[in-house]
Amino acid sequence: MRFIRTVAVTATAVVLSALASAPAEAHTKPLGTRSLAAVLTAHGSGFDRNGRDYDILTAAVLAVLKAKPASPVGVLTDGRTALTAFLPNDRAFETLVADLQHTRRLPGEKAAFTAVAGLGIDTVEAVLLYHVVPGATVTRTAAFKSDGARLTTAAGSKIKVDVYGYRHRKIRLIDADTSDRNPRVISFNINKGNRQIAHGIDRVLRPIDLP
Repeated sequence: MRFIRTVAVTATAVVLSALASAPAEAHTKPLGTRSLAAVLTAHGSGFDRNGRDYDILTAAVLAVLKAKPASPVGVLTDGRTALTAFLPNDRAFETLVADLQHTRRLPGEKAAFTAVAGLGIDTVEAVLLYHVVPGATVTRTAAFKSDGARLTTAAGSKIKVDVYGYRHRKIRLIDADTSDRNPRVISFNINKGNRQIAHGIDRVLRPIDLP
């Protein structure tokens, strides 16, 4: 219950705030206006057994917007607004639910979404906003130049960029949970060439330190 009470916070005023912590890559031509919501809903396959796509995330975004049409999560549908989002894949949400239920067994995608939705729409909204960094289009190239940057999310709290590795450089994001492994960026430049860009991650960013 502490998870629900803590992350169900208001997060509206900062959605259009500028990103000051991370550099944006210079572009030689104007960026397009295809939204991330359009990308997420493009395949429309629903829940499946592919843990690497974003069915649970898509369902969560749609559930929030259905319940709260004026939610700041709606920024994902406005391709004119620059932002960078970190997208947890389906396996990331299954892992989160297993952790919350204190089990090693991963649920299926539908069961994972049901568990996430059961936290309450305000909590789902707050968690989604913790994955959105408004104000700049941060590409893979810019991200690798952002070691140590603290990014202000649309939820009003921060995540830290950690670039590590010597021969094969990687990126992980430091969230508020100190007891579990931090999410790693596993895919880059989703929707590249547009004002809204995303990078896939293998864990859900956690805005509090879960027990």
